[in-house]
Amino acid sequence: MQTIEQLVETYLPDLTDEQSRRLLCIAERLTEVNRVLNLTSLTSPEEIALLHFYDSLSLLRSGLFVGERTVLDVGCGGGFPSLPLAACTSCRVTANDATAKKLRFVEETAKDVGIANLSVLCGRAEELGRQGAYREKFDVVVSRGVARMNVLCEWCLPFVSVGGRFIAMKGRNGREELAEAENAIRALGGEVSDVLDVQIPLFDRQHTLLVVRKRTATDETYPRSNGRIQKKPL
Repeated sequence: MQTIEQLVETYLPDLTDEQSRRLLCIAERLTEVNRVLNLTSLTSPEEIALLHFYDSLSLLRSGLFVGERTVLDVGCGGGFPSLPLAACTSCRVTANDATAKKLRFVEETAKDVGIANLSVLCGRAEELGRQGAYREKFDVVVSRGVARMNVLCEWCLPFVSVGGRFIAMKGRNGREELAEAENAIRALGGEVSDVLDVQIPLFDRQHTLLVVRKRTATDETYPRSNGRIQKKPL
């Protein structure tokens, strides 16, 4: 069995030594803390290196994570993709989740690893998205494995600045979810700008990045309460 270090070297060969070091430190802390705090079910070296790190960094294929762009990760869980993104770019990454203990892990891991361009934001997306401090303040908003696309759009697009992008990280049924969300995207001021396929090495898995451009400001009636979003998606 290959080590995480070997897998990162093989499948993420363009990383600098410092970026690789940061990922290995994240993996070490994830493995340690996950024994007492249920952060992830993906625990083998292959799963951490490829289904966490490689998958998270597939976002870089979009060409959007350059310079000090502001990035929000909605529903970050144990820190994916926010931790790898912050470790391997100079973007200012905000990790959001409604579970404080998960955000404590993300924040402490970033500090331990020496990642200074990551902050955390605790709260529910549909509530934070109505607050002036966060509404339409981010260049790029990402979300991985959180909800179906027609629900996710109402949580995420209100955070995106006009001209910015929302990227939903989906599995092999991404295009099906995108078709289901056409009305939601339009109602929230967005338009589809790209769909990128990602094949995960060693695993029979195809992931899809759904890229939505924020064309116009989101109407102030959105996001609705989570009960209404879930009961009657746009």
